[in-house]
Amino acid sequence: MSEYVLRPVGRVESALTDPARAPKQADEGAPEAWLVLDEQYAPALEGLRAGMDVVLLTWLDRADRGTLQVHPRGDTARPVAGVFATRAPGRPNPIGLHVVRILAVSGTRIHVQNLEALDGTPVLDVKPVLTQDR
Repeated sequence: MSEYVLRPVGRVESALTDPARAPKQADEGAPEAWLVLDEQYAPALEGLRAGMDVVLLTWLDRADRGTLQVHPRGDTARPVAGVFATRAPGRPNPIGLHVVRILAVSGTRIHVQNLEALDGTPVLDVKPVLTQDR
């Protein structure tokens, strides 16, 4: 198989530091956070504004890439499932997928709400949520 190189465009700044205490999904109490993009990507932020919903792709750098099966949500009462049937962070390519709302854009910093990613998580990409008018 081919290999592909991904280069982070920035990182997450968040109060979340302990994976065991972090919410598993955004609607489970995820805090506001900042996406801090590298200066070279400043032109790429043109058009982002407060109130927009965006899809954020992250690299879950602390995840176990060898995990292939899990008990969903870590609940051993639930049957084992393959990671492709779950949102578990441990997986062969631990890409995080998050829908967040932009609260503010300041230089190369994007303030967002409801992000369950840990502090320091690499940011791979930011894409607008498509609507009828976009």
